[in-house]
Amino acid sequence: MKPLILLHGAIGAKDQLQPLADKLSKQYQVYTFSFSGHGGVTPANEPVSIDLFSRELKAFIDVHQLSEVSIFGYSMGGYVALYLSRQFPGLIKNIATLATKFEWSEEIAAKEVKMLDPEKIELKLPAFAKTLEMRHAPNSWKQLLLNTADMMKAMGQDNPLKLSDFQAITIPVLIMLGDRDKMVGLDETVSVYKSLPCAQMAVLPNTQHPIEQADINQLSQLINTFIG
Repeated sequence: MKPLILLHGAIGAKDQLQPLADKLSKQYQVYTFSFSGHGGVTPANEPVSIDLFSRELKAFIDVHQLSEVSIFGYSMGGYVALYLSRQFPGLIKNIATLATKFEWSEEIAAKEVKMLDPEKIELKLPAFAKTLEMRHAPNSWKQLLLNTADMMKAMGQDNPLKLSDFQAITIPVLIMLGDRDKMVGLDETVSVYKSLPCAQMAVLPNTQHPIEQADINQLSQLINTFIG
């Protein structure tokens, strides 16, 4: 079967993608993994960054000796996959993304960072705080949020992927966005879609940003149609 890697988003982990993995496992050899500092994986000895995660993705591909690999990346996972494809043309066969934020500036980063305040989350969203604690144990979920905030600030100062970079990604790419996503804008998504030489785009109805709220049947069908 064709290899397919599923990548989670920022402050997420591979367990969030298990329902989708189960759905796609009949058609593909599905792989999932958590980036360093996520899902109990030991944090790296360097600042969190898109470049770090892309190197971890490449190492995963190399260790498993995957060729003509397809990738689905949710949110940050999609960004990481596209970044790696830009660095190593030919390494990845095709990429599907969902809810990936492409536009970054200091103002946008500052807005997103406000959502990553551990103390406010613990106070106002105790159930979510508990979920994060369990998902990332034995690592500190609070430290992960702070590290992720630093990464976003750095992206706001210097976006790792410029629009001109997307023009150099010539593999087939499917860009997906939920119509009710409050984090990712339609304009930024369309701009990237138009910049990619071989792209498709899908807008998922009644779909917000969290992957847990996506219609897995619909999402798996779109991925399968694109890859297949």
